[in-house]
Amino acid sequence: QLGWFEENKINEPNLAEYLDIVALGTVADVVPLDKNNRILVKEGLRRIRAGQCVKGITALLEASGREPTQIIASDLGFAIGPRLNAAGRLDDMSVGIECLLADSDTAYQLAHQLDSLNRDRREIETDMKMEALQALEQMQLSADSIFGLAMYDESWHQGVIGILASRIKDKIHRPVIIFAPGDDGEIKGSARSIKGIHIRDVLEAISTAHPGMIKKFGGHAMAAGMTIDAGNFEKFKHQFNEHVKIIANEEILENIILSDGELSREEYTLETVELLEQGGPWGQEFPEPVFSGSFKVVSQRVLKEKHYKLVISPENDSKLMLDGIAFNQLEGNEVLDSRMLPDKIDVVYKLSINNFRGQRNLQLMIDRIFA
Repeated sequence: QLGWFEENKINEPNLAEYLDIVALGTVADVVPLDKNNRILVKEGLRRIRAGQCVKGITALLEASGREPTQIIASDLGFAIGPRLNAAGRLDDMSVGIECLLADSDTAYQLAHQLDSLNRDRREIETDMKMEALQALEQMQLSADSIFGLAMYDESWHQGVIGILASRIKDKIHRPVIIFAPGDDGEIKGSARSIKGIHIRDVLEAISTAHPGMIKKFGGHAMAAGMTIDAGNFEKFKHQFNEHVKIIANEEILENIILSDGELSREEYTLETVELLEQGGPWGQEFPEPVFSGSFKVVSQRVLKEKHYKLVISPENDSKLMLDGIAFNQLEGNEVLDSRMLPDKIDVVYKLSINNFRGQRNLQLMIDRIFA
């Protein structure tokens, strides 16, 4: 981070600004939260909550509807990060940098500009995801035939392919590369992988076995980028699947969800959430506690055609009513295609606090529903 300031002839930031940027970069870029990184993120969050941060971060938090004094690590990755990245994906990345370096008035103007770009990015991503899911249905995806998935569409936006690759990877639990048109007959791909399959090493193996097929590539274990000729896509798609097949085994390809178990009635409290937050920051290689259990569905409604807003009660405690929100559960999910959940469901969830109109209430952030 400091090297970037030097290269761009900008005065060295003070400690508060440096910690802000390191905290943001560590969480948003999914860097493993080892001991040193956790210290940096924790101190950065503490300074942001105390108002000792650059105006751009405060402006971005407010533009995304977050209260700066209540910020947690996930807000960096899910609120600030996407808005900063949206500029580089759809427009000019310098807009995000300017926002972080701007004074108060300019920072708020740029934050709203970035928020608008992020809304545009989400619309583009939604359209691309629907097209990709439809293509997946036509492929009749099976564990016996697909080990690594490469997809390309000439209408897809190059700035959003990384996000789409991540979304599809999460859905099918396979390494995924999404391609979009580049220049001069080339297509550019963005890859996301699963634990146990080093995606850059896979690309290197393909490049070694088939010189010239990949014009250039780079990355690390979980993400990579590459350029190939459009005419080589089908050949590359086949080789990618075959090279992943060599590495993959049943254990790697099985999407195992690790849970910290069920909670008792006494543990469904705001105090529990606050204690968990104090144990953070959580992130890559230091995952937030996840819980599971069987619940009765008391009430349900669908939000924006893809999210569930629920009131549920533990199967063994019908008097305890809990609010739950399950994002993006209806996208390409054949089990939930009827829109209505059955009376009993199994869920995997995290505990959170819903801050709404000055009220703080316990809420279950539901990651998976098994109906």
